Amino acid sequence: MQDLQYIEIETGENPTAAVIWLHGLGASGHDFEPVVPELGLPEDAAVRFIFPHAPNLPVTINGGMSMPAWYDIKAMDIDRVVDTEQLRASADAVARLVEHEKEKGVPADRIIIAGFSQGGAVAYELGLSYPERLGGILALSTYFATAKTVQCSEANADVPISVYHGTFDPMVPESLGVRSVETLKEMGYDPSYQTFPMEHSVCLEEIQDIGRFIRRHLL
Repeated sequence: MQDLQYIEIETGENPTAAVIWLHGLGASGHDFEPVVPELGLPEDAAVRFIFPHAPNLPVTINGGMSMPAWYDIKAMDIDRVVDTEQLRASADAVARLVEHEKEKGVPADRIIIAGFSQGGAVAYELGLSYPERLGGILALSTYFATAKTVQCSEANADVPISVYHGTFDPMVPESLGVRSVETLKEMGYDPSYQTFPMEHSVCLEEIQDIGRFIRRHLL
């Protein structure tokens, strides 16, 4: 996969921390730009937010039509039949963004990987397999697509993980969020889990809690 294009927002000069935030199917990096001012970060916080754009891929469940996608979804059953090779390629592409941040002087343990829906599946794959300790994983309205194949790294055995889901989500049922948390716990991780009365989206209370997660682990 080619290097990803992305939007970059800095909350202060010379950022010392970063959040790489992945959008969902058919969206773009612009989707989560508006959340930055709502996170409630301190005025003196210097965080670089990177919002990558997924490449255009044919998506089977949408009749093979090409759209921004981190990987192909071949069936929408409860187990989500996905193209895991494409998913891992996307994780590798996002890993290159992590490397880019490190080259700018931001250490890996001050980089959080966040993802919504499809982006969250990529965040799980990258965050759990990355060879250096990361600052955390944020999984929003998503599922653990590569739970059976991910090669977990010892460096991230205790990485902070926060999982969020809407109780009325018609696209990614909450049962998949619950299953992700249960699987993570079986694998030895200690994720937090919060639900909100919403559909396949985000809400202000969720964004505010994400802000607290960022302050706790990066600032």
